[in-house]
Amino acid sequence: MQNTYFNILQQTILITSFVMVMMMVIEYATVLTNGKWSIPIKKSKWLQVIFAALLGIIPGCLGTFTAVSLYSHKIINFAALVTVMIATSGDEAFIMFSMIPKTALIISLSIFVIAILTGFIINLFNKNKTLMVLSENHLNFKHDNNCVCFDKNTIIRQLFNFSSLRFFFSIGGLLFLFLLGFGIKGPYEWDWEKSIYFIASFIGFLIVITVPDHFLEEHIWKHVIKRHLLKIFLWIFGALIFIHFLENFLDIEAWIKNNYFLILIIAVLIGIIPESGPHIVFISLFISHTIPFSILLVNSIVQDGHGAIPLLAESRKSFFAMKGVNIIVALIVGIVLNLFKL
Repeated sequence: MQNTYFNILQQTILITSFVMVMMMVIEYATVLTNGKWSIPIKKSKWLQVIFAALLGIIPGCLGTFTAVSLYSHKIINFAALVTVMIATSGDEAFIMFSMIPKTALIISLSIFVIAILTGFIINLFNKNKTLMVLSENHLNFKHDNNCVCFDKNTIIRQLFNFSSLRFFFSIGGLLFLFLLGFGIKGPYEWDWEKSIYFIASFIGFLIVITVPDHFLEEHIWKHVIKRHLLKIFLWIFGALIFIHFLENFLDIEAWIKNNYFLILIIAVLIGIIPESGPHIVFISLFISHTIPFSILLVNSIVQDGHGAIPLLAESRKSFFAMKGVNIIVALIVGIVLNLFKL
């Protein structure tokens, strides 16, 4: 029993570490390209849908936060809002890419296409740009325009004048690369999965040693680490233990096979929760071959992590209208895929 818990703990640490690295890379890319997205899209409602789908498939909350901010400023319309929320899987996308990368890619491409089709259909029938009227003090989720992620004039100076935060992250990054490279953590053989882990971790290490202290403190420490680390670790660890007990004490695979539509409804209902975490259970169930692909896809369609929380705070009308459309789309997809036994 102790070995079981230790193995689960090791797996949790590996997954959480990789998720943190991926969040760091996405944060870096988002800040690096800030302010260049919204200029051409306001002119075309069809381009807004495609742009929103691209924002949605960015793992994590940054794409959806950006879309909600654009929606609140009436730069994108309701169809684009629905599109981004269907296309996103929130922080669970990081989990899927670390645990089931091939399936994660299929999920991302599937919901990307479904999101665009849904957005186009809404554009045909909905003439309103938004469903809400906002004051001038609306959402403020713009990323830091003053942060220069890569300044070659300061990199050399930073390397000889390490802050405590940079030293801590650098040592941690080197240790993780060492453990990963020598097979102490993660896959032992150098296959494509281990290569992805190592390359992503090395990129994360380069980010840590090159970005300014402002980025380290505001973006990596305050946003990625403090806001996400503990929550993701606990949810992954809890989900893995939960699945372990289910597999040992209940023939859940047979039960789910005989109660598909009940599980479909549960996946949809849990997807309504505007928070990352509960959905990790479905990822774990899929990995253990307990639920079919369709259930995981349905949950991914409805759930949007915590990216929709600002929308709920700003306009309940828009939030519930968006969730209503997503639920209908998810149920249709789940029923159709079940007919094909997927």
